[in-house]
Parts: sequence; structure tokens; C-alpha cells
Amino acid sequence: MTPAYVKPPILIVDDEPIVLAALKETLLREHYDVVATNSPAQALDILHQRQFTVIISDHRMPEMTGLEFLVEAKKIQPQTSRILITAVLSLPTIIDSINKGEIFRFLAKPWLREELTATVKNAVQRYELVNHNQQLQVETADLNIRLAEANRTLEGQIRTLEQQKIALDRANASLGTNFGKSLDLVYRILNTYDPLLGNQIKTVTDICTKMADTEYFTTEQKHVLRTSSWLYDIGLIGVSRELLRAFRTGQALGENEQIIIRNHPIYGQALASFVDTLTTVGDTIRAHHERWNGTGFPDALKGETIPWTARCLAVAVAYVDSGLPKEQAIEYILSESGSGFDPEAVRLFLKVTHLIQLPRQVKEIMLEELAPGMMLANGIYNPHGLLLIGEGQELTPAMIAKIRNYSQMHQITQQLLVYT
Repeated sequence: MTPAYVKPPILIVDDEPIVLAALKETLLREHYDVVATNSPAQALDILHQRQFTVIISDHRMPEMTGLEFLVEAKKIQPQTSRILITAVLSLPTIIDSINKGEIFRFLAKPWLREELTATVKNAVQRYELVNHNQQLQVETADLNIRLAEANRTLEGQIRTLEQQKIALDRANASLGTNFGKSLDLVYRILNTYDPLLGNQIKTVTDICTKMADTEYFTTEQKHVLRTSSWLYDIGLIGVSRELLRAFRTGQALGENEQIIIRNHPIYGQALASFVDTLTTVGDTIRAHHERWNGTGFPDALKGETIPWTARCLAVAVAYVDSGLPKEQAIEYILSESGSGFDPEAVRLFLKVTHLIQLPRQVKEIMLEELAPGMMLANGIYNPHGLLLIGEGQELTPAMIAKIRNYSQMHQITQQLLVYT
């Protein structure tokens, strides 16, 4: 819808009623919003109450001269265009007006209608231009402040990343060339951050190691798949546990939360470069959530544009991420063959999983969800590190009551993981 036209407001001051009426009538016909008064003092009061685009004043008036009036008017509304009408344009008046910067234009009496309307039109355009320019200056200043703040934030982030890189470089230097220890360090960090994530990584690594032991990979690809299986979710290290839990349980996520989740392969690619300098490792990690039909993320790659190692990693990750019991998880993988997953990668997954006993799936549950017959996938400890119930224990009603009673007194804060 086109916005309604707003008539530019104009203030006219002239002590001669006939001249005042003629000015007002002329400008009303030009569709201006006109306020007229024969008193400069009254005009100053009006200026305190309302904003005007243009002020037109006669010069010779009994209360004060037009120039004196316009000097005061400028103090109240400095951006408004000011026009002085005078019968005699004396040199002192012109010089005084120019020096004080009070006047946009002079009009000589008797004024011509065409000259008056053209001058007023120019004065309106000048006011709008000045106001627009001032607004742009304010917006520019605001943008400059925000840009400076963004630059400071970026510099801080860069410093943080540099410090993190230095710390990782030092860690790698202390570990020397023992690449296995580096991977173990990353795993321990992830497992400490989120035990469920640690369990899933171990399962994915077992599957990918068996895949890499086949003849379907080059020597480099074998290394890439094994390494990526340890590091594929390193990008989640900065994601809050609350957001991870919401994502795993299928809760609705906000737009920013979805962006964080969908970008974690990109963060993983960047962080993996600190552990392994092969770019193909980072490429595999970045692409492990891409789908065969092009509906994945973060780059919507499709088919064989997805690296072979990433296609294989994607199947192993989907197996653990499904949260389903083993048989149902395998059925899910089969149902997605040709749409979500590369059929060849699915065939390889089935081939190697027939040769190994697939690890039991693990899921996180709430305290109230504990039920007899469940088997703990991690031990439960008190705040001092004393083991209360060990991993692999099958829960009985008495154990569950003991856990709940203990939590009421000391509040168990660790994740509760059980085998499915």
C-alpha cells in the first residue's frame, strides 16, 4: 500500500493582514499545510509546539525584524528552511543574513506567484535533503559503532582461536608424533563433555575400522575414515548439553539453535585440522551429514559429489544416532538406502557388521524413567568419585529405589545411560 501523502507544514509571519492572507491562500492552493500569524512572538511559541519544513517571514515588523525573528527561529528548529521577504534588499541586511547563516532565500516585494511557489518548493526539498542527510549520518554513526564492536568481537574470537590453536599445538608437541595419543586425547575430552557422545564415537569407530580394513579404500582413504570416525562430532564440543539433549529427543529447535546444529560439521572440519593436517579428513567430517539425494547439510551435496569416506561414515553415524535397538537401526539403514545413503556404503556396512558383533545401542534417560531390567551403560558415582553402581549392572527395583533416594539427598547430576 502506498503511504498517504503528508503535506509539508509551512509557517508564515507577516504583520500586514492582506499580505499574510495572500501568502496563505497561494500556498494552500499548492497543497501545503499552512499556519499563518501576524506576530513574531506568537510564531516563536508555535515553533516550540510543532515542527515546520519552511518558515517565511516579512522583514519589517513592529515587534522585531524578520532577520531577528529568523535568528530566534533557528535556535528552536535549526534544520528548517527560512525565507525572508523584504521590500528593500539592503547590502547590510544581506551581509548580516549570510554571516549568521539564517536565510535560505530572499524574496523581494512585490513577489510573483511563480517565484514564491518555486522558492518554497526548493526550500522544502532542501529541508528534506538536510533531514535525510542527518538521518544517514546518525545511521552511519550507529553502523560504525556496531562495526567497531563487531570487529572487537571478531578480534577477541580470533585471539581465542589463536590461543586454542597454541594450546593444541603445545599438546601435539608434547605428544610428539604419537598420533594415536592425539586421537585418544580428543576422545577423552568428548567423553568427559558428554558420555553418551563418547559411547557413540566408540561404536562408530569400531564400525569404520572394520570398513577401512576392506579392499574398498586406498591407503589414504583408510587413514581418513579411521581418523574421521574419532573426530566426526568434535564440532559439538561448543554446543550446550541442553541443546544436545533437545536435539536428540526431537524437541522443536529455534532458528539459531538449528543453525548451531547444522553448522557443527563445519566447526568439526576446522577443529580437526589441528589434529590431522590432511584436508580430506576435514572434508569427510564436514560431509558426514550430507545425504545421497542432496537433502543433507551443510552443503546439500548429492550422490558421488559426497566423498566416499563421508558416505561410509554417514551410515555408521546414522546407526548410532537413530537411538533404535540394533535390529531396528539396521532396518532403518536399509530403508534409507538409495535416498539418504549410498547403496554401496550400505552394502559395505552390512558386510562388515555381519563379521562383528555390533555394540549395543546406548541412550540417555531421565531418573524417573529407570525401570527394572535396564542395564547401565555407565557407572553412577557420588560427588567424591566413589562408585555407587557399576557399568553393566542390571537394575532391580531395590537398586532403582536406592538411586532415587540417594539423588534426593545428594542430587545425581551425571548423565544416566542405559543399553537398549
